[in-house]
Amino acid sequence: MSEAASAPSPGAPSWSIDPADVARFSAIAAEWWDPKGKFAPLHVFNPCRLAFIREQALARFDRDGAARAPFEGLTLLDIGCGGGLLSEPMARLGFAVTAVDASENNIKTAAAHAAEQGLAIGYRPATAEQLLAEGAGPFDVVLTMEVIEHVADPGEFLRTCSRLVKPGGLMIVATLNRTLKALALAKIGAEYVLRWVPPGTHDWKQFLKPEELRAFLAGEPVEVQGPFGVAYNPLTGRWSRSSDVDINYMMTATRG
Repeated sequence: MSEAASAPSPGAPSWSIDPADVARFSAIAAEWWDPKGKFAPLHVFNPCRLAFIREQALARFDRDGAARAPFEGLTLLDIGCGGGLLSEPMARLGFAVTAVDASENNIKTAAAHAAEQGLAIGYRPATAEQLLAEGAGPFDVVLTMEVIEHVADPGEFLRTCSRLVKPGGLMIVATLNRTLKALALAKIGAEYVLRWVPPGTHDWKQFLKPEELRAFLAGEPVEVQGPFGVAYNPLTGRWSRSSDVDINYMMTATRG
């Protein structure tokens, strides 16, 4: 599964971008909001990751979970936003959302859908490096969900994302663990047996171990927590939090 991103804007710093992955996801951008289409696995996965983001942000910013828009007044950046499957619910929760993707096709799809829903989301085709170079933000929350395993330089990418977080703010990262279990289930099983995603969507060698994420951020003024595992139950067809981090997991980083 991925929300990785046609090419970034001319002149944009883009050294973490993998052109092959950008082209692959651009070709199917129009299918983002079809719950039975190529992105069906993300639609199934979304409730689990949305609950995690909400839980972490409520705790970090001491907000009232019973409020209709608990995060009103806070800013959020969704990096590698794809068609906006996370950006839209975050906007509904009150965040002022900026959402970027290296694929202009993805951004057009996302912006059109948000307009249909009456949501004001700041969509633009861009990379994390471009935003940092422009002096964008910083943001209270930065999301990079199922993106880092698709970039050419994951360490530089993650450090760049962390520098877009406000002091006191929160970054949430979701990715796949580089284990034999993940190779069997998330790569071979998901792509070639269950056909959840098109063959070639993931490169197992680009999956990342939690300790590698920690090492990438070792020189940054952030406190890293996790990994927090998530697992799929084939009997219920649902994802939930789990102690098992061998396949999918999330981590958080708070900036001092």
